[in-house]
Amino acid sequence: MSEKSELDWSAYDNYGAGDAYAKLPASGGAYGKAASVCIGNRQCQKIEKGVMCPSFRTTEDVVHSTGHRAATLRAALDGQIDLSGSELEEAMELCLGCKGCKRECPNGVDMALLRTEYLARKWKRHGLPLRQRIFGSLPRYAPLLRWMAPLLTLRNKIPLLAKATELFTGISAKRALPQARKGFLIDAPDENGAGSEVVLFVDTFSNHFEPEIAQAAMEVLVNAGYKVHVAKSARPLCCGRTYLSSGMIEQARGEAERMVEFLHPFAEKGLPIIGLEPSCLLMLRDEYHYLGLGEKVHGISKSAVLLEEFLAREHDAKRLKLELGPAGYAKALVHGHCHQKAFGAMKSMRKVLALIPELEVEFIESSCCGMAGSFGLEAEHHDISMKMAELSLLPRLRQAGEETVFIANGTSCRQQAGDGKHIALLLRSSLR
Repeated sequence: MSEKSELDWSAYDNYGAGDAYAKLPASGGAYGKAASVCIGNRQCQKIEKGVMCPSFRTTEDVVHSTGHRAATLRAALDGQIDLSGSELEEAMELCLGCKGCKRECPNGVDMALLRTEYLARKWKRHGLPLRQRIFGSLPRYAPLLRWMAPLLTLRNKIPLLAKATELFTGISAKRALPQARKGFLIDAPDENGAGSEVVLFVDTFSNHFEPEIAQAAMEVLVNAGYKVHVAKSARPLCCGRTYLSSGMIEQARGEAERMVEFLHPFAEKGLPIIGLEPSCLLMLRDEYHYLGLGEKVHGISKSAVLLEEFLAREHDAKRLKLELGPAGYAKALVHGHCHQKAFGAMKSMRKVLALIPELEVEFIESSCCGMAGSFGLEAEHHDISMKMAELSLLPRLRQAGEETVFIANGTSCRQQAGDGKHIALLLRSSLR
């Protein structure tokens, strides 16, 4: 395969062939080396160990395991199978991009990113489908959805209309589409509060669909004694996550370049850049290194933290002045976003929730919720998405009592559960 890579895989230039018995594919360069990181020990196929890969856990079919995906991709790059054939298509079909493999694989195979490159090359050959364009371009048209609320309400309430939309777009009629509201950034001040300076990055979802989360985060930080700079520009900043997940790498790179230029001066000053949506904020620490954004991205990557990571860090340093009382709930059930788990951010959730008096906290032992951004919205994936949720998440939620609050920081996780709060909302309700 002589195609030029869409992502910057140079981090794998110095990698070898996986193990002594493997060989690098004939084409693909560093991309091929990234696929060859898999050594085929099949740890990703051990159900009894509770592997995270949601598609393999649900189907128990080796075809949908990380190891098989990597091996099939290597075979395609080596010319053993057709790169655009059904075998590779089937292997990639149920990859949700959850990053579980990057955490659990002994060699850290990043199948989510490998799949992104695969999709980008696929769309280059066959054209970008309408549904991918819709999902990927959400940050661009999200402001318009506020004015389309009556139409979306009708679509959500009338099954025939939802089915007609599904036939045209491929978006499942069984899913209610989220409603956009007045964006938080429209009236948000450029800065608020006094004290040590921090930057609040408000992602597309927290800005347009759940602005109360951004407002709550602002209030928590101000009450904790910080001067909050809100990351605002003429057009709302976007990390590029929706574009990247859809295989629209050029568009993702364009959004990332805007982010880097805006945030670089704050990062140079050493200010924490605080985010709310795990998949968006953690993109600054992970995928930005593969987009060819230059040296500035390294400083931003080091400054980027989730709200709970920042608060936990401040608490550990004995700098946190946040005074909290009871939240009004006896118990909190917590579901970790896949990227939180993959980057070891769940410990911070535990620490911060422990600061709320009289709150019993239980972390649900679960894999991906099955929504995974747009995956659960796709008509052909709705049913398996729900099966993934039924592995452990939804059964545990059904057992919850009335005095229990469900905490999930991922917007798609809350959508899959049909309920839930971001930790920022729980903290605000606990402010003294």
